[in-house]
Amino acid sequence: MRILFIGDVVGKVGRRMVREHLLPLKKEHGAQIAIVNGENAAHGKGITESIYKELLGYGADFITLGNHAFAKREAYGLLDGKVNMVRPLNYPDAAPGRGCEIKNVNGKKLLIVNLQGRSFLPAIDCPFKAADEVLEKNEYDHALIDFHSETTSESLAMGYYLDGRVDAVIGTHTHVQTNDEQILPGGTAYITDAGMTGFKDGILGIRKEEVIERFLNQLPVRHDVPDEGRGILSGVIIDTDYKKIKKIKITE
Repeated sequence: MRILFIGDVVGKVGRRMVREHLLPLKKEHGAQIAIVNGENAAHGKGITESIYKELLGYGADFITLGNHAFAKREAYGLLDGKVNMVRPLNYPDAAPGRGCEIKNVNGKKLLIVNLQGRSFLPAIDCPFKAADEVLEKNEYDHALIDFHSETTSESLAMGYYLDGRVDAVIGTHTHVQTNDEQILPGGTAYITDAGMTGFKDGILGIRKEEVIERFLNQLPVRHDVPDEGRGILSGVIIDTDYKKIKKIKITE
């Protein structure tokens, strides 16, 4: 199975990059499913129903989220509906939505799991124990984990923890594509962070002036996500049969 995974889509520029490049990338790499992290798709924070439909209209087959999954109140009802989208599994059971889904891809069952780290993020349930439970409870042919984590150490720990039990552990959240894509000893494809899809000439998809001002003055500053400008698309292509992972980066 070939899986295209697109890293955190940030705002309007990120959605434009998905519109322009996702379908050509699926065709070029022969991907059978395209998974997109959309937790920043609504102007940098959260997702809405219209943006969810927009991303699917551009060729995304499935959406994963992260710590901003519930930033938009309208997402609550959306997540509880019949959607091709998951929020982090290790939120409490009372949270809207679900954390895993099995998709039929050319007759094979692909288990897609969204997990969120706890280092420098809210102290929700343990992602490692949640991973054990979801793998034990489900029957599947292939499994992909989107691990939304702040630290490289927690991400790599999850990669080694699940090595040989899942086909891929793909890190998201930091918006910086890492240079450590690899096949771990047990055969699991891994990368610490797939990178960002959004405004290129800023800081993590945000106008650089606002971010620099906050570092200089240590005062609250409204982060502005531009609606236009040079874009970047980041992600990976995973081949589960041949145990391969390859980075993708397109810069305008």
